[in-house]
Amino acid sequence: MAYELTGKIKLIQELKTFDSGFSKREMVVIVEDGKYPQEINLEFVQDKVSLLDKLQPGQEVTVTFDIRGREYNGRYFNNLQGWKITAAGEQPGIAPATAVPMATRGAIEDDDIPF
Repeated sequence: MAYELTGKIKLIQELKTFDSGFSKREMVVIVEDGKYPQEINLEFVQDKVSLLDKLQPGQEVTVTFDIRGREYNGRYFNNLQGWKITAAGEQPGIAPATAVPMATRGAIEDDDIPF
C-alpha cells in the first residue's frame, strides 16, 4: 500500500553502498503538523537512489513511499521506503509535449456521424 507526504527537504544523506552490492540513500523531510513539525526520515534503495540527485535542502516535495517492517532478534523495525518524488510545481503524469491542441484532434463533421 502506498502512502504520501508533503514537506520541505531538511537534508539528503550521501549514498551508502554495502559489500553485498546493496545501496541506499536517506533524506529527511519536515512535515508541518500543527505546533510540532515532524522530521520524517525516508530511505531510497537500489535504482531509486537516483531520485535524490537533483533535489536540494529547502525544496518542497511530495514523496510516495511504502512502509516496510521486519523482525530482528525479537525486536521490530519499520522503514519508510520512497519510490517516487514530485517537486513543488511539477505535475506528475502530464507531459505538455504530448498534449494535442483541439484544432488538430480531428473535428467530426455532421456527415460523419453514423446515425
